Amino acid sequence: MSVAPMIDWTDRHCRYFHRLLSRHARLYTEMITTGALLHGDVERHLRFNAEEHPVALQLGGSEPADLARCSKLGEQWGYDEINLNCGCPSERVQRGAFGACLMAEPRLVADGVKAMCDSVSVPVTVKHRIGIDRTESYDFVRDFVGTVAEAGCSTFIVHARNAWLQGLSPKENREIPPLRYELVHRLKRDFASLTVIINGGLTSDAQVREQLALVDGVMIGREAYHNPWWMASWDALYFGAVPCALTREAVEEQMLDYMARAAAEDGAPWYAIARHMLGLRHGLPGARRWRQVWSDYRLKPLDPRAVRPLAHGQQQQAA
Repeated sequence: MSVAPMIDWTDRHCRYFHRLLSRHARLYTEMITTGALLHGDVERHLRFNAEEHPVALQLGGSEPADLARCSKLGEQWGYDEINLNCGCPSERVQRGAFGACLMAEPRLVADGVKAMCDSVSVPVTVKHRIGIDRTESYDFVRDFVGTVAEAGCSTFIVHARNAWLQGLSPKENREIPPLRYELVHRLKRDFASLTVIINGGLTSDAQVREQLALVDGVMIGREAYHNPWWMASWDALYFGAVPCALTREAVEEQMLDYMARAAAEDGAPWYAIARHMLGLRHGLPGARRWRQVWSDYRLKPLDPRAVRPLAHGQQQQAA
């Protein structure tokens, strides 16, 4: 089980929060471009909390030499895995000649993966779609995986939708192209020695169990973000570990401590952290009022410890 890399969402504050809920699920950074690392503030982009392990760095780029250098940076900073993004369909990413459009150039991806593998000792993985635009041939994704696997990649995270490079927004690309899980299952059958992880549209334990009978792992995206308490059951259900002992209230308390520390260390506004927690009481009585309190912009300047969790009686009254 893992939580997908999601731009503007899975920053280090979000990952710290998610790690409280599951000790074993693999967490991913937002996509970080090679240009941002080579020409920007490396510490700002790569800094993470020690508690986040196991945590993977997702890179966006296409030049093998740049990917190699940035992979080495990721390893030096302590990441447990380096992942190459071959699935993002946004026009901005396409203008940079990386993301989903790289699926049309499997040889270039293979060269990049080989350069990455040669530069680091941690695993190098690839996240991609099942196709681009309206090409729905299984042969396309099969040949892509086969070519990249020959370069040294043994783990493929497959979003089970095509990426339409024209005419759809990134949000629409997560919803409109149909899910075709059977193509991911077929990849696993044809490449039995590879690790194949499925991603896309999965929202329940029943769906996860169905997929785990056919592939090696499941990556959850938006559902983990909007309904994070689901993750509290993952360690027991999928890793054979002791269930999460924390209550929602205890998670809030630990996050308040973290928010105070982050504010003291680098001035992080409390809402920059609190925004990731807004789904914690998803589906519970009083959840709407709870979100309103934590979202109130007027509370931003306050000491985060002044914002206390609602007591049970208060939750019922707010409902």
